[in-house]
Amino acid sequence: MLKDIHIVYFLGIGGIGMSALARWFKHNEVEVYGYDLTPSPITERLQAEGIEITFKDTIEAIPAGLLSPASNTLIVYTPAIPKDHPQLVYFSQHQFQIRKRAEVLGMITASTKTIAVAGTHGKTTTSSMIAHILKYAYEDVNAFVGGVMTNYESNLLIGSQEAWTVVEADEFDRSFLQLHPNMAVITAMDADHLDIYGSADSLKNSFMEFIKCLNKEGHLFAKEGLVTRNTLAASQNFTSYSLNRGSVHASNIRIEDGVFVFDITGEYSFEDLRLSVSGFHNVENAVAAVAVALTLGIEPVDIRKALENYKGVKRRFEYIIKNDQLVFIDDYAHHPTEIEALLGSVRAIYPEKKITAVFQPHLYSRTRDFIEGFADALSKADEVILLDIYPAREKPIEGVNSEKLLTLIQSPNKSLMSKTALLDKIGARKPEVLLTIGAGDIDRLVGPIAKQLNKEVYDVES
Repeated sequence: MLKDIHIVYFLGIGGIGMSALARWFKHNEVEVYGYDLTPSPITERLQAEGIEITFKDTIEAIPAGLLSPASNTLIVYTPAIPKDHPQLVYFSQHQFQIRKRAEVLGMITASTKTIAVAGTHGKTTTSSMIAHILKYAYEDVNAFVGGVMTNYESNLLIGSQEAWTVVEADEFDRSFLQLHPNMAVITAMDADHLDIYGSADSLKNSFMEFIKCLNKEGHLFAKEGLVTRNTLAASQNFTSYSLNRGSVHASNIRIEDGVFVFDITGEYSFEDLRLSVSGFHNVENAVAAVAVALTLGIEPVDIRKALENYKGVKRRFEYIIKNDQLVFIDDYAHHPTEIEALLGSVRAIYPEKKITAVFQPHLYSRTRDFIEGFADALSKADEVILLDIYPAREKPIEGVNSEKLLTLIQSPNKSLMSKTALLDKIGARKPEVLLTIGAGDIDRLVGPIAKQLNKEVYDVES
């Protein structure tokens, strides 16, 4: 069907997964248009690449050529778009070809050898590591990643039809069940998206269904303890991994001049791997990526060099400022497990420094479901500054707010601020290690915070 499509309109084009699909169609000489709620760095870049985007949800804002259904026209939407969105309703009522983002990704990858990386944490970094290693070793690789890969300043790599395709397999709305990979990685199955799944067991059952999507002779790589060999068919292969357990795991982990160095033991033996991105969780992600690469037959020397020059993903333990006076790190963490891993790694790297965490909760439902976990994780910082909850697709839930979360945090220094107040006061606090954390629009504050710190407190280079 995709070969016959000449025009695509994306509802929610500013999403990281949607923008990758938009770029893929644009690369294939398809006319691409889109809608999003607000401008963002992603939409600005798409516009610079020649994609027309509207930020109005009215019927009148739809390009004139898209007002009538046609066999060569496709409407793609993300589950984050409300069902009563005026444009989505219009397209539905007029019998346009409409597909969810995950369906389209499934169509694109159906005819390629696919490595799908799933998990409630770690999938973006792990998929980007695998893609980077394949790019370094083979040059020819396709990748759809849920973050901007710093090495390529993109969330998309385009190769040939014969190349491997690495995709981030999103569990939200059960999207990953549209995929049929030759290899699959599962990094975590912690409770999340309970507004969709209802319970942790339902979420885990969805991952079990994802495993069934694996090719009948495929290979599953899963974090130790998540699944067992019995979960797979006899013709499928299985490798367990983790930071310190499993058939492949890390050992002799140390920090040398701020760089994580480690060995890999078990089914594979690898010594003195140097990882240019920080964090114990990223060492674990690297173990999975290395296991996949070795299974594919990639030469160890290429794996080693690729990891050493892997620069990470934007907003995943991303250093904004790093010098003797100030460390400023931005991270997408939006689940208690992710925040705990982030703070644990930061504490290991900077044991003597004061850690200030600025956190913007994401979604009322997630804050409600994990409020005690958020409080426990954030309490590991020396100072916590909370912003108001970023609602995204949700309406407020009575009694769920940042004030309630603040009361549960045990850090001696804690406060609730507006974004404006944060920018006004952050310099006066003279932070030593500053973290901005969250999946909402806190990333819009990163640049202004860096400028404020440089201007008012420090004489540093960012």
